[in-house]
Order: sequence, then structure tokens, then C-alpha cells
Amino acid sequence: MNALSANLLHSLAPWRDSRSWRVAFSGGLDSTVLLHLLADLAQHHRLPPLSAVHIHHGLQAAADAWPEHCQAFCDALGVPLQVLRVQVPAGASLERAAREARYGAFARLTASTEVLLTAQHRDDQAETLLFRLLRGAGVRGLSAMPSARPLGDGHLLRPLLDVSRAELQCYAAEHQLSWVEDPSNADHQYSRNYLRHQVMPAITARWPQAALSMSRSAAHLNEAQGLLDELAIMDLDAARGASVWPWLDLPSLPWHLCSLCRARANAMP
Repeated sequence: MNALSANLLHSLAPWRDSRSWRVAFSGGLDSTVLLHLLADLAQHHRLPPLSAVHIHHGLQAAADAWPEHCQAFCDALGVPLQVLRVQVPAGASLERAAREARYGAFARLTASTEVLLTAQHRDDQAETLLFRLLRGAGVRGLSAMPSARPLGDGHLLRPLLDVSRAELQCYAAEHQLSWVEDPSNADHQYSRNYLRHQVMPAITARWPQAALSMSRSAAHLNEAQGLLDELAIMDLDAARGASVWPWLDLPSLPWHLCSLCRARANAMP
């Protein structure tokens, strides 16, 4: 077993009792490698039933051929594939609208104890951190993408966040994998593409370990946000008891703790 497979199996160990593992399969490089890795692991280890789902946004003519490619790849692996078509509403940000439509479909599909796996990697994490920093995000936003979070009635997992894009490319070359290229990924009018093709190469040319360092910073910020959430829960629990404080105004607390408590209360179900 190669290091990439071993690390993937280790990262997914807490989820091996799930009802099923479903891969969000766009047909691109990243999800192609993830699906191939998991299908190979399933041949040698006792894992939950593996399947894939492809979301067809219908935003460009080239996308009409992608479900056929995905089906052929899944057939070769012996992995069931489900193709879902979604409507992307017109709006100011096509990227955001497509993402919301996609994850809405994922949420509706993911039942209790089921897991959806996506293939975001270390370079994606670095780009997310930089993008949110430029938009003035706080600690929660700069935590970037969590490795696991609730989705629908199940969970979403990102098991490749510690893997670089270069490692995925090497794996694909070694196993002679083919994938689809989304033409929109080369369009620099989209902010994420501009960061990926213009900004990040300039940064890594000067600081080769930039993506690794930024990903590590995101992990530190995620830990910090977890501590802030715990503090907010403690303060909210105190506010629920007998107190002279009006509900959620908490005037006896410093303003930054009041703000934190409000944010946490708004996030509670």
C-alpha cells in the first residue's frame, strides 16, 4: 500500500462504521483520484458500500459529455454512479450559486450515518484561506474548510486536505487515469481561478512551502474557533440560569464576548 492510500485509510478510520460512503465525483482530477483510491482500498479492506454522485449543473455545453465519462470510469471500477441535474439560479455570483445548488443536492441525498466525501486538497485549502482573508473574514472564516462537518442527516468529509495537488497529479500519472477538464477553471474572471493561476504561483515561487504553511494556519485557526465556541457555550449556559442579565445582552461581559455569544446562539439549532 502506498503512502497516499495508507494515509487516506487512516483518516477515514473513525467513519468505517458508516452506512455508506458516497464520493462527490465531478470527473475532474481530484475526485477521480479520490474515487480510484477508495475503490482500490475497498478491494483489500472491509469498508462501507462505496458509490459516487455526479452533479450536472447544465451551465456549459461541454458538461453534457461529463456524465458519460463518469459513468464509464465508475463502471470500470465497479462503483455505482448516480447523476443528478440541478438548476442554478441566476445571480451576482455564478460560482456561489452553482456551489449552493450542488451542496443542496448533496444535503438532500445524505441520510443518517451516511458520508459524502469530497476531494478538496491542501492547495484548495490555501486558496480558500487567502480568498477569505482578502474578504476580511474572522477566525471562523479563516479556519477555511473543516475536514468534517454535518451535511443533511449525515456528514461531509474532506480526507485529502493534507495532500497536495502535485501528489494527486503524480498518482493519476502513475495509474494512467483520465479525467475531464472544466473550461471554466481557466477563466480568470472568477476570483478563485485568478488566485489559483496568478496569485498562488507567484507566492509559491518565492515561498515554496506557502500552501503547506497556509493550510497549517487554517488548522490552527480551526482549533482557536473550537475554543471560542466552547467559551460561548459556557457563557450561554450561564445566561440561561438565574441572572440579572437580559437574555443575550449580557452587559456584564466584555463586548467581544457578547458578540461571540450572539454569533454562537445564531448558529445553534
